[in-house]
Amino acid sequence: MKLSLGFSPCPNDTFIFDALIHHKIDTEGLEFEVLFDDVETLNQKAFKGTLDITKLSYHAFAYVTNKYVLLDAGSALGFGVGPLLITKQVDSSNQLLNISNLKIGMPGKYTTANFLLGLAYPEANNKVEMLFSEIEGALLNDKIDLGLIIHENRFTYQDKGLYKIIDLGEYWEQLTGCAIPLGGIVVKRSLPLDIQLKINRILKRSVQYAFANPKSGLDFIREHSQEMSEDVMYKHIELYVNKYSVELGAGGRNAIQLLFDKAIEKNIIPAIKNSIFLT
Repeated sequence: MKLSLGFSPCPNDTFIFDALIHHKIDTEGLEFEVLFDDVETLNQKAFKGTLDITKLSYHAFAYVTNKYVLLDAGSALGFGVGPLLITKQVDSSNQLLNISNLKIGMPGKYTTANFLLGLAYPEANNKVEMLFSEIEGALLNDKIDLGLIIHENRFTYQDKGLYKIIDLGEYWEQLTGCAIPLGGIVVKRSLPLDIQLKINRILKRSVQYAFANPKSGLDFIREHSQEMSEDVMYKHIELYVNKYSVELGAGGRNAIQLLFDKAIEKNIIPAIKNSIFLT
């Protein structure tokens, strides 16, 4: 059986999927047609139900729970991994006071980053969607006033002379005490339950293989890493791939449910009628 699978070219995703797509583990007879896209493009494909299995942001997942169910393996949750709001100004203390007047570049309407920005600063309404990798450049060229950055840009913004205003992951952690849910792997509800469970087993096996053999997928990770150094690639992996990527556990599920509950409370997402977890 061949299934379509979408995930990002970022090191955390290529790290966990390497063993699965290159048959370094037992895939129990399943084959995968792989598509690489940035997270917001994957979100949009999820809205259309394009892929059998896909990475998506938790914010976007709230809108497709009728089509997809969340796998227990493969998620990106953690502490100290949230999006950063950055600026060109050394002294940024006054900017947050006038945030409603500032143009903010952000990596997509349905990203968890945008959800957290809305939770922390509901008055921040002047937002421009752009590819996450273009936000720093837009800020440097004065096309935007503030930038909401994710992924490897956490490690590069200071080298470009930019400054952090707030870490929205820290904001969430202080508010809830929970890890921040960033992205997860979902599977179509229309697939037979035994296939859904098989996919989850295979993905968990792939993550475990990656942890046991961290350099095994180095060439594959580097091929898609936008010329990051090996050191930066593995810093990125260490941030986003952890125990929650192997299995969510009670802590991970609680964090995700809390994210959805707060989003529903703030009318950021619609009420959810379906069970979101596979098992």
